[in-house]
Amino acid sequence: MILKQLTNYILSIYYYLNSSYRMWHSHNAQVDDLIYTTKSNVNINVYHGKKPESPYDFIVKYKELNKRERTPKHIHIIVEMYVKYAYNPTLTLQLKEHILNMFNQIKPIDYFPPKLQFFKPEHTNPFQDLDKVGEFTVEFLLVTTELLAIQEKTNYPEGSLTESLYNDFGVKDRFSVISKAVLKRIR
Repeated sequence: MILKQLTNYILSIYYYLNSSYRMWHSHNAQVDDLIYTTKSNVNINVYHGKKPESPYDFIVKYKELNKRERTPKHIHIIVEMYVKYAYNPTLTLQLKEHILNMFNQIKPIDYFPPKLQFFKPEHTNPFQDLDKVGEFTVEFLLVTTELLAIQEKTNYPEGSLTESLYNDFGVKDRFSVISKAVLKRIR
């Protein structure tokens, strides 16, 4: 009976210390890895990734006020572009060209956390009308897309799904572009 109580006591201490460590470590990661805060107070964070392709892999996440933290996926970004395209095709295609120009400027990294290499807040000015529709602002799209581009160029120097999706946007049919975004592979 005493041995069982002692075992339970030791296990309790172990679980307490283990959970305390995880909470402390999680809290520090959230504070230290804030990359950008948008004008609408959306925090864009990065966390260490686990992909074997690069020791500098990272995961992009965002947190809106009073909402849980989320990970932007390719499908979210490309659907948002189609929403903006339905509202103003010409301006959305100009945004696409701006993003493709950004891809040409991005270089792989050998450090963590990543730093924005191209984005400047004034880049959003020509595209402000697109903020009237959709869930994400142009500022959010530009920052998260750049971070995804840095991640992909670091992990996969030979090709980028994000760049491929933007190249296809407005050229190929919507179904094939959205299918590529969902399947997460370059065709």
